[in-house]
Amino acid sequence: MGSALGSSVGQVLRLSDERIRNLVACGAAAGIAATFNAPIAGVAFAIEVLMSELQVRMFGNVVIAAVSAAIVSQMFLGDYPAFSVPSYSMESPWTILLFLLLGLAAAVAAVMFIRMLGWFEQKFDSWNFPGMLKPAVGALLLGLTGVAFVLLSESGGAGSGTAPGMPPFYGSGLDFIEGALHSSVSFVLLGLLVFIKPLATSFTLGSGNSGGVFAPSLFIGAMLGGAMGKIFAALIPGISGPPGAYALVGMAAVFAGAARAPLTALLIVFEMSNDYSMILPLMVAAVTASRFAQWLYPDSIYTDKLTRRGIRFAEGRDLDIMQGVTVGEVMNKNPVTVCRDMPLADLYRKFQETNLLGFPVLDSDDRLWGIVTLQDMERILSREQIRLRGLTVEDVAVVEPVSVYPDEPIWTAIQKMAPRGLARLPVVSRDGSGRLLGLISRSDILRAYDVAMVRKQRGQLLRGGHVALREEEENLFMEFSLQPHDRAVGALLQSLQLPETVNVVSVERGGMIIIPRGGTRFAAGDTVTVFGRKEAMDEVREICTGFRGS
Repeated sequence: MGSALGSSVGQVLRLSDERIRNLVACGAAAGIAATFNAPIAGVAFAIEVLMSELQVRMFGNVVIAAVSAAIVSQMFLGDYPAFSVPSYSMESPWTILLFLLLGLAAAVAAVMFIRMLGWFEQKFDSWNFPGMLKPAVGALLLGLTGVAFVLLSESGGAGSGTAPGMPPFYGSGLDFIEGALHSSVSFVLLGLLVFIKPLATSFTLGSGNSGGVFAPSLFIGAMLGGAMGKIFAALIPGISGPPGAYALVGMAAVFAGAARAPLTALLIVFEMSNDYSMILPLMVAAVTASRFAQWLYPDSIYTDKLTRRGIRFAEGRDLDIMQGVTVGEVMNKNPVTVCRDMPLADLYRKFQETNLLGFPVLDSDDRLWGIVTLQDMERILSREQIRLRGLTVEDVAVVEPVSVYPDEPIWTAIQKMAPRGLARLPVVSRDGSGRLLGLISRSDILRAYDVAMVRKQRGQLLRGGHVALREEEENLFMEFSLQPHDRAVGALLQSLQLPETVNVVSVERGGMIIIPRGGTRFAAGDTVTVFGRKEAMDEVREICTGFRGS
């Protein structure tokens, strides 16, 4: 809510992108500071998760926002820690190993939360169902989960520690977290809530209802830590310590694994508990969870959905426009191939006939075996006293070449090609079968850059209604969707008598961006983006759709 408020204010005042990003960070820091009475953690969250770089001026604004929000919150709620936590300490130096195990388990729980939430978001987004009713379906699923939990509790299946009223996984659950911190919740209930809470949150957020992931991460961590603490207390009571200490550390560990923000995690738990004695276990568990979760799954809970949309971030910064285009979009899907047992004479003839500089090499089962280039051929021919008779492609080709997958971004292909000086890469299937799907070359990467630039520009269009416009001094962009009855449907681009002062920039079809050529044929449902002189746009719309005027 704080980030959304900051972004909205910046857009209403028409501030620069840099200032809007700063306001987003200020809003997030203020929200955390006010909600959890944790201004330091709020600032750390803004820096660690949202801000791509640390500038003194921006950092000062974030600090002022967090301090202001904390002061106002304390005026209404008082200056108290969010939780009343008993004073915990490590029973033995060996206890740190138990917290290390907790960090590993927290990473698994965090990845489970991320994947579960992403799965439900994808299912609801792809569901052909009225968008206004999807939140109601999510609410129904959440209600049924609550009813099932209440019935289970009444039958004694959820163990002790439940109180009458709403299920503990409804709302933020901060009061129930405090019960876990005091070791007053049963092991069975703690274990159940580790899975029920992310499920309930996924029902809510995946269906489009409002909510966040900050408090659910803390809740899952407290439940996981409390459950593991009870296991440790039963197995090794001499060195484990009270289960509540593990619930406290688990809060930081799961959030660190989900958000990849270990500094924020340990600071917020430290501020919310107002207890410094557990700082070492907090540090170990938070860093372990963050690093292990990064190894298990590369995206955090804040970047996972952006990655599915082709927007990839690292440390808060958009890496490159080339991250938004996948290899499969621009690769040559029908490359010329050769067999590994082809004679060199035939290979040489193929180089001359096609004027290509390299071919993927397939084995007898039509799987990728290697790659052969003209340089490989010339290297063999340059040898003295070489006998070409009897030599085949297998004798000169490079075996097990570097390859890419079709769903990887172009940036990955560039990273593999550039250090090795490669001009082309085979594209193979992810299923491990070695099936060749295509070939990507430097020319394909140049075409991908065109696609990326168009997408970057399209991201600047003001979306809404049938047409989206972005004003320039004398030129503008126009975007419209073709309906089945429009004139351009079924026609080639070169057959449309468009004004010379207008250029068709891109065609979006089925979620894919097409860079149009003269032979591109338009279809119903295409979203067409054109750029040109203002005075020619009405004529373009009339030629393409049959309608004139805005």
